[in-house]
This record gives sequence, structure tokens and C-alpha cells, in this order.
Amino acid sequence: MWRLKSVHHKANRSAKDLEEFKRKRREHEKVLRQARRDRQLISKRLLLNEDEQDKEFMETDGTPVSPDQMQEMLRSVQSGGEEKATHLAVLRKALRDPQTHLIFTKLESSMYVLVGQLSGHNAQCQLEAARCLHELSHSLHPGVGQSCLPATPYLLTYLSSPCAKLAELCLYTLGNLWTEGAVMKEKLLAQGIVPALANCIQNQRCNLAVVEAAGFTLSQLLQDKDAADTVIPLVISSGLVPHLTSILTPDPEFGFGPAIECAWCLHYIVSRAVDTSALLTQGVLSQCCNLLITLGGAVSKGSTEESLELLIWPLLRCLGNLLASGVCEGAGCPVGLEDARLLGALCVFCQSYLSSHFGLTRESLWVLNNLTAGSTVFCSALLFCNMVPALLQLLPFSKGINTMVLRILGNVAHNGTGYCVQLTQAGLLPALCATLKMADPDVVTLSLEVLYLVTANSPQIAEEFVKLNGVSLLEAIQYNNEEEQCLRASFLLDHYLHTHSTADNPS
Repeated sequence: MWRLKSVHHKANRSAKDLEEFKRKRREHEKVLRQARRDRQLISKRLLLNEDEQDKEFMETDGTPVSPDQMQEMLRSVQSGGEEKATHLAVLRKALRDPQTHLIFTKLESSMYVLVGQLSGHNAQCQLEAARCLHELSHSLHPGVGQSCLPATPYLLTYLSSPCAKLAELCLYTLGNLWTEGAVMKEKLLAQGIVPALANCIQNQRCNLAVVEAAGFTLSQLLQDKDAADTVIPLVISSGLVPHLTSILTPDPEFGFGPAIECAWCLHYIVSRAVDTSALLTQGVLSQCCNLLITLGGAVSKGSTEESLELLIWPLLRCLGNLLASGVCEGAGCPVGLEDARLLGALCVFCQSYLSSHFGLTRESLWVLNNLTAGSTVFCSALLFCNMVPALLQLLPFSKGINTMVLRILGNVAHNGTGYCVQLTQAGLLPALCATLKMADPDVVTLSLEVLYLVTANSPQIAEEFVKLNGVSLLEAIQYNNEEEQCLRASFLLDHYLHTHSTADNPS
């Protein structure tokens, strides 16, 4: 959710115009939030069987299984005695071919054969049956996943299994099945999938592979279009949020997987929760900030670990959306946001990922915008830490980079004369002269906004802008086809720059 800081005019703007300005900004925010939600794609995952070391067994032979052959496989499973697990493994190999999924589901009682083995007392048969169901859950054929519905009560039950492999298989299978339409979702919710996931995460903390799988499955639920009404209230009331928060720190031996999955879960909760105050009290804000500071230190030292970037993305979105909910309004900061090193980490991300992950730079600037919007504390810290020159270096970059930098500069300038003077000393005016010449109308409009703030606050700044040949730039803007830009440029010339211009150029 992009939160755009409105640059407030202090003079000669009617209340009606100001309300219209705010309305347009709110509409723009809504469009950007919707675009972000639309890009949250639900996907399926296929868990490979690490027990199979033989490559020939891992691959199918390319020959589709006929209905008669599939029927014979099912008979072998039913009457296999001590060889049932072996017959189930053969069936699983056949189900790796997507063409066999429809053949399997069309055979009478085929699913009940699998469910019978899944619910039995033979641990190896349970595991092999779960692997067969997992192959089916990954199918792209409509209806195949729906045929797995009789197995869901057992899949949910085994989330608390002492066998970590079985629990992990069941989790990924349930996460895949969640995508199979409204009926499947309704049944899984009624069967208690959210409490089952909560218990699984709480009880399996020592097995991070299971926790990672649980995070994936929960993220599938949280991305659903109705999650705000059906899933998120259940997740919050189940007490899951503190557990997700505690998993954010990567394990040095296992890796980043569980932290990444849980960070995305928190992002989906924060971005769609109506009231985020409860999330603040549960430590989400402070944990995200602390981890981003740590990751910023690792990136600044030259770490090229790809998993760093994968974890930074959801953490930034989680923090940015928390800030967009209004936790940082006013001069003060909420608990968890007192550390100015967070600004340094964001600037490190902006610079380090500019060439390799352009979007991550934009995401970092978005969070920086939300931090400085309405917060004199962070605007002061930005100036004190001398970060403005680094931001000005980003103004030549398009695709949302320069516009977000201009919004941040506007946030700082909005705090008054002292802030505007420091921005000018950091090189703001020459940078604005460059952005006022750009073709992007949004960049020009925002540059005019920032210019208005600094010149209205200080006659000395206005005089310096005139010396940089700024009047001719504004006069050129007066004659373009953008009506709003023409009005802004004329207003600046008439009210703040005309006196200085005539003084420097007497008739």
C-alpha cells in the first residue's frame, strides 16, 4: 500500500481546492494499493522426495499409464500385504505424469483407496499415500484437487504427527488444495485449518522444515480475496502472530526459508487487517525494524546472499504498511521505531540494489517516505545523518524512484524554514533545476511542490533559485500543455520569485 505524503500549501489555497487535492491523493493511494494486492499470486509447490536417490526412479519413462494399468496398481495396493508401501511408491511414480491425474480420479473408489492407506496404522503406507495425494494436489487439471476433499480431515490431523516428513507433506498438500475453489476453502475452514496451522507452528518449532511448510500454507490462506473477513480474524485470535514474529530471525544452520515464509504471512496480515494496533503490541513493528537494521549491516558489508533480498522484500512491505496505517503520525515515534539506524539500512538497500533489484530500491524509498511523512523525528534524523545527498543522486532514475525521492524531500521541507535551509545546503536547488526539465509530468509536478515549500519558507532560498536561472525554467513550464503545472509555476513566479527576479534584472 503506497502511502503518499501530501505536501501542504500554507498560503492562498482555498479550502475547496485543498479538499480536492486530498481526494485525488486518496484515490491515487487506492489504485496503488489495489495494484499491489493484484500482484499477490497464489501458487502451488511440489515437494521433492529426498529419499529417492535413483534418478531413473525420479523420472517417468514418458509412456502414459492406461486406465487398466492404473486399475491394476490400485488393486495391488489393496491386496499387497506387506508390499503395500512398495505398490504405493509405484503408484506415486505414475502420478508424476500429469496425464495420469485424470485417469486416476475417474476410476471408481480410487481416492478412497488412498484415504484408506492414509488413515491406516502402517506408518510407511501413510507416508506413501500422503506423497500420492501431494502429487495430485499439484495437478493443473480442474477438478483433480477437488477429488482430494475426502482426505483433508486426515491431512489436518497429521499436522501434529511426530513424523516431521508426514507433517511437511500434509502442509504443502493443504497449501496446494486451498487454491481449488470456494468449496474446498469452505470445507478446510470448517474443518479447522487455521487452528491446526497454529498448533503445528507452536508444536514444531524445533523442526524448521515443518515451520517453513506451515508458513507457505498459511500464506496461501492469507492471500485469498476474502481473507480479511474469513482468515485474518481467525489467525489473530489464534495467537499466531507472536509465533510468526519470533520466527523472523533466520537460523544460521537451516537458512532463511522459515523466516521468509513467516515474513510474507505477516505482510499479508498487516496489509489487510482493519486494526493494526494489536499487531503493534505483539512486537511486529520492532522485530521488523531490528531485523532490517541487521540485514542492512550485512548488505553494507558486501553480502551477496540471494536469500537476504528475498527476506528484505516482505519485511519492507510489512513495515511500510504498518506505517501507512498511521502508527507514526505526529512528532513522536511508536515503540520499536526509535532507532535511527533504520534510516541507514533503508539507504543501504536503495543504493546496493539499484542495479540488481530495481524494485527493492523503490520499495525501500516507499518505507522511507512513510517514515518521514508527518514525523519530525525521522525528518531530523535524515538531515542529521546527511542522507539527503544520497537521495538526490537517485533523482535521475525513473520508474517511481525519482517521484518517491521527491515525496521524501517534500516531507522534510514541510517541517519549516530550518529544514528547508538544510535541504538547500545539501544541494536541493540544482537537483530541482534538473527535475523541472524532465519529461515525466509527475516528476515536474512534485518538483514544483517541493520548490513551493522551500521558497515560501525562505526568501533567501528563493533568491538563490533565481540565481540558478530558475525563473526561465518556470516560464517555460507556463507554456506547456499541463494546466496544473502552468498554474503552479505562475503562482510561484507571481508570489515568491517575481521580486527577486526584478531585483536581479532592473529595468
